[in-house]
Amino acid sequence: MTQEEQKKNVTEPKTAVSNPSPPSSEEKTDDSKALVLVVAKEPVEEKKEGSVNRDDVLAKLETEKRMSLIKAWEEAEKSKVENKAQKKLSSVGAWENSKKACVEAELKKIEEQLIKKKAEYAEQMKNKIAQIHKEAEEKRAMTEAKRGEEILKAEEMAAKYRATGTAPTKLFGCF
Repeated sequence: MTQEEQKKNVTEPKTAVSNPSPPSSEEKTDDSKALVLVVAKEPVEEKKEGSVNRDDVLAKLETEKRMSLIKAWEEAEKSKVENKAQKKLSSVGAWENSKKACVEAELKKIEEQLIKKKAEYAEQMKNKIAQIHKEAEEKRAMTEAKRGEEILKAEEMAAKYRATGTAPTKLFGCF
């Protein structure tokens, strides 16, 4: 068949042939069955239409397959990037923690040295205070001793003047 004949067959309505005589009472059929129009299509037309549909379906499947492969590749790449970033972040965190530990250890060492120096300086200051107190006590003792000697000397001189009956030449140091 040519294409024109195929077009005519498709555009012309086909009717089903039915028996014009009414069925006899013996031949009663089930009335629940409806008549269906049967349109006869040519096998060539079916193959052509089926192959076009099949080609479309195959093309869609190929496209879906390609898209799913692309999506899987994308997910794999994203996963690689995430894993790489996580590994890098982990190493940066470990580096930060080790550096912090070193600095904190150094700070603790310096604090201990400062505490030790503070204790040494405090001991030196206490020693200086004790030395000053000792010197002050010595000076007080010397002053007390000198005062005692001078009082004793003054009493002896007063006794001598009383015994001799003479008056001291120096009266009160201010005259």
